[in-house]
Amino acid sequence: MSQAPPANTVAPPRSLHQLGLACGLAAGAWLGGAEAPAKLAAVGFPPLLVSLGMVAGVFVARWTVPMALKGTSYVWRDLREKSHLVAWALLAGMLWAVANALTVYAIRDVGLSIAFPLWNTNSLVGLAWGYLLFNELRGSKAREWMKVLGGAVAIAAGACLLALASQRTSGAAPRAATLGVLAALGAGVLWGTMYIPYRKAYISGMNPLSFVTVFTFGELGTSLALAAKFYGSFSRLAHELSVARPALFWLFLGGFCWVLGDLFQQYATKYIGISRGIPLSNTNQLWGLAWGALVFGELTGLGWKAQALIILGSLMMIAGAAAIGFAEAKGDESLSWKRAVQRECRRYGLDEARVELALSGREAESESGTTRHWWEALIIAAGLAVFLYLALHAQPQAISIHTGWLAILIVASLALLLASGLLLWKRTRFS
Repeated sequence: MSQAPPANTVAPPRSLHQLGLACGLAAGAWLGGAEAPAKLAAVGFPPLLVSLGMVAGVFVARWTVPMALKGTSYVWRDLREKSHLVAWALLAGMLWAVANALTVYAIRDVGLSIAFPLWNTNSLVGLAWGYLLFNELRGSKAREWMKVLGGAVAIAAGACLLALASQRTSGAAPRAATLGVLAALGAGVLWGTMYIPYRKAYISGMNPLSFVTVFTFGELGTSLALAAKFYGSFSRLAHELSVARPALFWLFLGGFCWVLGDLFQQYATKYIGISRGIPLSNTNQLWGLAWGALVFGELTGLGWKAQALIILGSLMMIAGAAAIGFAEAKGDESLSWKRAVQRECRRYGLDEARVELALSGREAESESGTTRHWWEALIIAAGLAVFLYLALHAQPQAISIHTGWLAILIVASLALLLASGLLLWKRTRFS
């Protein structure tokens, strides 16, 4: 049996940065595709019902995927050793649920291709929190600062262009378009703040698969509470879900895709930080634009000025995200990151050597093995059965799509999933 590497060694920073880049780009593809079912809000489905349907799919996926990859023994051990992070994971899930509900309202009012860039201002919020709380960018050279600050300016300017374009392209009344813009920006603030628990968990050595297992209780509980409040009672909510059953499969599928994207985003946050990982995952904006424009035809019939605003704003935000994402952390900034890790270890009594090993993408030999249990197969089978049941009752919805572009985007997303997943497995075994 091979021996684990010494606790005081770490993987080369360059390899971890490349791994984080791959995870961030894969996250963008799957987070972008996951929002496509939210188009159901545009054909009459209540936004909170759409959000709840997606969250239900997220809940099922968050239990089956970590269990399939690492097993329950690994997850429970990780949670017991870092029990102080359970409350943070629940808080992150609650923030996500409120933000996700806001995105559905935004898509309804201003469209998928407009809403995506606006809520991707979460990278600016995450950048601020990463600097203030986790020493990211502290000690970095002027070149890295220029990449980050220049990228931040490009993202903000692109968001302004998209906000302007929404008034011309959404087809909604000015008040509805304004509310859609505010909903998207509000989601960006909440999602940017949500990354505080993410980063806090990973500089404490927690595995992303363990974190999301608890995270999902916060998001499902909050989504249920919001929907029940909206409908007046849980019985009324159950009735509405029954009526919407022909569309629930598509919402569940969107939730499942979101989990895959979020897992890659979590690994990117772990290995290259909030200030790099989140802007990279915000390339979901490009995918959102592709889904909205190519599959759903949201830009069809618009004047060239409106299309130019959308394309220019999107390109500016993508360029800004790329500049931030490729600003590699090294030198004095790496030492600043290490001081943040030492602070967490002192505060919660963690073994610093084990945490450093986890942050390098490796684990102690005693933690790398996974004991499998028979009930894990039953839980995975139950999750698959839910999807099968909903698929058997699914019906086509009144949304016009371009099947050729749909197939192209699906194939491209699967290619990124396989390539990045294999790289993550090869280098870290999903640690």
